[in-house]
Amino acid sequence: MLDRDGFRPNVGIILLNQKNQVFWGKRIRTHSWQFPQGGIDRGETPEQAMYRELHEEVGLQPEHVAIVARTRDWLRYEVPQRYIRRDARGHYKGQKQIWFLLQLTGFDWNLNLRATDHPEFDAWRWNDYWVPLDAVVDFKRGVYHDALTELSRYLPRQDGRPRAGHPRTAAGNRLEEAVLPAQENLPEQEPKAQDS
Repeated sequence: MLDRDGFRPNVGIILLNQKNQVFWGKRIRTHSWQFPQGGIDRGETPEQAMYRELHEEVGLQPEHVAIVARTRDWLRYEVPQRYIRRDARGHYKGQKQIWFLLQLTGFDWNLNLRATDHPEFDAWRWNDYWVPLDAVVDFKRGVYHDALTELSRYLPRQDGRPRAGHPRTAAGNRLEEAVLPAQENLPEQEPKAQDS
């Protein structure tokens, strides 16, 4: 499913542990490391897609995490032609993403890279929040930088209390509506492009 400009709606996930380190996954059978991410299916909200991708890629359920924040707007990156399937060229340009900042409320042992029959990662580690962006494939670096920068103001304080102005409700795990971007109508089905 592509928008009018050739971008596939997608979510990205920055998962924090209690030390504000981020989950960093190694793509299966490669030497590439990245955050979990994946497409938004027809009829899904970005939040629903995030929870689905979180389970598919790292095996976590909603009760294992708390939503800290999300980006206000779509962040976009273009995929170089050499990475685009031949049948999608001319239609598909790249990804537009809503990024979520999540706090792990469960334990490391709740992570399961084999939660589905189609694993995305074959290894993982915790990394400093400002991951070495030179380890990210070059065409995604700008989006990673922008997502990390925008969401960094919501990092929980290390003394356990949220920062002033933290966008959690009293329940502690849902965002206030004020920080959520307006829903965007998704276009009719178009040729599916390769995830990158």
